[in-house]
Amino acid sequence: MTSLDYGVMKMSSEAVVVEPALRSRVPDFFIVGHAKSGTTALYEMLKRHPQIFMPDVKEPYYFACDNPQPKRSSGRRWTTLDQTGTRAETFDEYLSLFTPAKPNQRAGEASTHYLWSRNAATRIAQAQPQARIVAILREPASFLRSLHLQLAQNGSETEKSFRKAMALEDSRREGRHIPRRSIWPACLLYSERVRYVEQLRRFHTLFGADRMLVLIYDDFKRDNQATVRAVLRFLGVDDTVALESTQANPTVAVRSVQLQMLVRDVRRGRGTIPRAIKRVVRTFTSARVRRELLHPLRRRVLYGAPSPPDERFMLELRRRFKGEVQALSEYLERDLVTLWGYDELD
Repeated sequence: MTSLDYGVMKMSSEAVVVEPALRSRVPDFFIVGHAKSGTTALYEMLKRHPQIFMPDVKEPYYFACDNPQPKRSSGRRWTTLDQTGTRAETFDEYLSLFTPAKPNQRAGEASTHYLWSRNAATRIAQAQPQARIVAILREPASFLRSLHLQLAQNGSETEKSFRKAMALEDSRREGRHIPRRSIWPACLLYSERVRYVEQLRRFHTLFGADRMLVLIYDDFKRDNQATVRAVLRFLGVDDTVALESTQANPTVAVRSVQLQMLVRDVRRGRGTIPRAIKRVVRTFTSARVRRELLHPLRRRVLYGAPSPPDERFMLELRRRFKGEVQALSEYLERDLVTLWGYDELD
């Protein structure tokens, strides 16, 4: 079955049923994650390549979602690692993102939750069995700390303390201590993110080693250009095209969770008072003023530079995840134990 033979894809946690349709373009490659590991910078650089098409929506998440959207009940245990999202999306709606791709371009997308999802690999393989897969891995403790800051920034996490957020995992598995605005509580199970070997094996089993490229964040950070050229060769496009290096999605810290949630409610018009404030702002300011003055001001008020990490807790995490790093080193046949400093742990 070619990329022109797919139609509406019906999703469940067990299987994907694909129905024939005409003129559909399934992506040729997927950057599957992890978050906070250079995926946004890689996406931005690849998007500039004339032989590559990537949609403006960087992370469609389609193959990590349950469609249609299930209703949330107060008694539900949030143990699934599938995103439930805020709306249902058909396969045709997803494919429409890639309609502008030219026939001579490789089409791809970059949804960071695919690597973490227990079902995304199977779903992608059923839609595009010849897909090429790019994964990026980062040292576990620094990855999770940066992820915690990101989730706090986007409103999924309301616990500002990284240590306390990690300690809430067990209760959150039981549906407790979940932020009011969270649409995907399973994203707060931080330790699930660093089961690297298990995650890679899901994709290796379905796509094979020759269709997978596993990158290490340290390499990408140290030599951005060389890493991107390796990706271009892997995708079978011209690796001599000059692509400007990009710094994207910097890590910031939320100054006040309560203030951030209020501002978010105003922007989305949630609640009587936030809707009233939004109407006033839109009545007395132009789109240009909001874009050039209010939005930058909002970022300065809400976010700041992160505090230095709690080195004692970071050491605890490295000890906790040393076994995973050792297993990953063996799996990839690369000494990540030394690269990430785990050989110095007592």
